[in-house]
Amino acid sequence: MINGLILGELTEGLDPRGVVREFFRRSRGDESGIPEPNGGWAQINVTESVRGAVRGLHAEETNKLIGIVSGEAFGVWIDARPSSKSFGEMVTTTLLPGGQVYVPAGVLNGWQSLANPSQYLYCFSSEWTPDLKGIWVNPLDSTLAIPWPVPIEVGNRSQISAKDESAESWEAFRNTLVN
Repeated sequence: MINGLILGELTEGLDPRGVVREFFRRSRGDESGIPEPNGGWAQINVTESVRGAVRGLHAEETNKLIGIVSGEAFGVWIDARPSSKSFGEMVTTTLLPGGQVYVPAGVLNGWQSLANPSQYLYCFSSEWTPDLKGIWVNPLDSTLAIPWPVPIEVGNRSQISAKDESAESWEAFRNTLVN
């Protein structure tokens, strides 16, 4: 398990009309173990992706609280914090509505949509900007051997961005830590 990564389930209220899922409640933070950033969440995004699309692996210098709004996804996290006891460890799981994951800053976050479409919710502890510090690792890096459920066609921009496909390998990232 990755130090600080929290997989959780949402509190749900069901009635004949459907379901209400409580994604975050400040007063429940202590119960769930999910820390609230000082000042609260700074930005919240919803990404909609087609089946087979991969987003990530990204580890910006911001904490994230993520979950699936609709659809289904395959989530991947790799600890890229050199000082962490769980450095290099990987966790994968299927993400469905009703679940959530707290991703500490410095942990690579990636996912693949398994539905058409899937909606993925990101809460950031600081606002995302193009120059936000962090690392990006190629999600197709064969040394990681990520078991993506839907085959990914290299160069298919409906499945993977040019930025993600051209990101450095895990080994190249590790080598930057030594030099």
